[in-house]
Amino acid sequence: MPDTTMNDQMEQEPQAQDVPEETPAQEQTAQEEQDGEAKLQAQVADLNDRLLRTMAEYDNFRKRSQREKESIYPQATAAAVAQFVPVADTIERALAAPCADEEYKKGVEMILQNFNDILAKMGVEAFGAPGDTFDPQVHNAVMHIEDEAAGAGSIVEVFQKGYRLGERIIRHAMVKVAN
Repeated sequence: MPDTTMNDQMEQEPQAQDVPEETPAQEQTAQEEQDGEAKLQAQVADLNDRLLRTMAEYDNFRKRSQREKESIYPQATAAAVAQFVPVADTIERALAAPCADEEYKKGVEMILQNFNDILAKMGVEAFGAPGDTFDPQVHNAVMHIEDEAAGAGSIVEVFQKGYRLGERIIRHAMVKVAN
């Protein structure tokens, strides 16, 4: 029976395994590995931060470029139309002058109509008609008259039409206003 008790005792007592203790050189190597891993993680975090910032800068650049690109067309259109508007004024004055040749007058009317159609296709609209209310943001009052028949602040006569492209004023209307 002594054999069974001894076996039972051996099963109950955990056997001590031979675990080698770390030497100071091994501890130093483990510490260096942890330090190296921490440095690599810091580099990864730094590179990730730089990448995110670069992506944000590129996105801002792309949006700014798109806004500038979208604003160039209205600016260029307004500048070009501003150069052609005096031609329309001259054609309108030519139509207002007396003319004996009806065919000639009809041709000039067709030119003016074509010009106005082109402006409309470009999104340019004329404003400033007699009877409109005077608005100093879009009208340039060059004369004032006392006229009780016309309401106060209404446009009595238009000397030069105004033109706008969307909200952008290309040229203010030159008008005579009733007080």
